[in-house]
Amino acid sequence: MSPGDQAPGLTFAVVVAGVYALGWMAADPTVIPPIAEPPVLSAIVVFLIVIALGAPVGLHLTAAVATLSLLVASVELDDGVSVRDRGGVSETVQIVAYASAPMALAGPPIPVLRALCGLYAGALLVIGLRSVHGTTMARAFIAAAPPALLGYGVGYRAVAAVRSLLGG
Repeated sequence: MSPGDQAPGLTFAVVVAGVYALGWMAADPTVIPPIAEPPVLSAIVVFLIVIALGAPVGLHLTAAVATLSLLVASVELDDGVSVRDRGGVSETVQIVAYASAPMALAGPPIPVLRALCGLYAGALLVIGLRSVHGTTMARAFIAAAPPALLGYGVGYRAVAAVRSLLGG
């Protein structure tokens, strides 16, 4: 990871999102909206929207939430209010992107698979934030929870998978 370079992380996130979308559409073609005829054209349009718009926007929104969460988790109240030193925003974008790797396997609508991939991605996010930003495990967990729930839980539907497993 080179500080300040978001391009490799963005490329990685786009590939993960694309593989996820292809897996989901292949396993459950009913999720493809009828945009055009023939249906394969609709699938291509959805795939292009995911990789050109959904993945970049989702990555940067999730990374923004991670940055804010990390800022909150970095507050110290020893002698007044101070903020611990941490890495930059670009490093956070890279961490969020690379931690999404398990979600490439979560495309098929198999709730156990999606839930496990989401938990694994969340764990990778905690470890990445701890390592790159030099914080404690507790602070990394606090910082990782909101972006993990948003990016992997909502974006990749891991929360819906957990809800279905719990009967909700």
